[in-house]
Amino acid sequence: MTDARKRFGFSDDELAAKPTVYRPDLFAGQAALVTGGGTGLGRATAFLLARLGAQVVIAGRTAAKLEDAAAAAAARGLTLIPMAADIRDPEAVAALLPAAWERCGRLDLLVNNAGGQFPQPAIDFSVKGWRAVIDTNLSGTWFMMQAAARLWRDRKHPGAIVNMITVIERGMPGVAHTIAARAGVVGLSNTVAIEWAEYGIRVNCVAPGAIGTEGLNVYPEQALKVFDRSNPMKRVGDAWDVAEAVAWLGSPAAKFVTGEVLTVDGGFHLWGELFTAGKPDYFKG
Repeated sequence: MTDARKRFGFSDDELAAKPTVYRPDLFAGQAALVTGGGTGLGRATAFLLARLGAQVVIAGRTAAKLEDAAAAAAARGLTLIPMAADIRDPEAVAALLPAAWERCGRLDLLVNNAGGQFPQPAIDFSVKGWRAVIDTNLSGTWFMMQAAARLWRDRKHPGAIVNMITVIERGMPGVAHTIAARAGVVGLSNTVAIEWAEYGIRVNCVAPGAIGTEGLNVYPEQALKVFDRSNPMKRVGDAWDVAEAVAWLGSPAAKFVTGEVLTVDGGFHLWGELFTAGKPDYFKG
């Protein structure tokens, strides 16, 4: 990247008009819930699913972000339904899933996109910082998974879960807390993909690498300047790459796919380096 602080992500006009490989009625008659749907990858995914015919509920902690996304979608002929909830709170989650069902009359797809982290050497993590990331990225994702599975089991309705994680096949210095949490999500997904198969529930993950959304701006300038060297394609991916991967896993095309991790990283898991907090002097030269 020549300008490490250039605008990341897409405008709402772009999200509403970007070409997609999918037919426009792919999710017609279905309903999806996307956590973290107000910004970044969640917003892109929500826009795409709505364009493909789904009723889409977007959830997150900050009502203003959800309402902004819903208003932006409405201005472009799309409908997103905002429902504020903190996924770290099991009681809030237990209320959210039935509310989404009642609003849409059904629920077919859960996209667990909500999460967060901050770049910092692991040796400097505070207890509070560690718990904040684990509570959101691991526990919050689990609460959503379990609540959705119980809803589908009790209503005898099949469903699909797509969990947003990150590449865990190798170390990612600077975000050890989220790597730990996301590895936990993969383990959970693999296990419940077996346990919940009898209920017609599929559970998969999408693992993005360096993706250009506004979320990248939490990383230091030193790191951003070389993010395009993180993979053999020598570029940063975009939110549409991830949104279309999520759509595939949630679609009938993946009806025989469960317990899988779909990696969208330009080959980072094979080659490249990604120091999210900046490259230490020890590794330079």
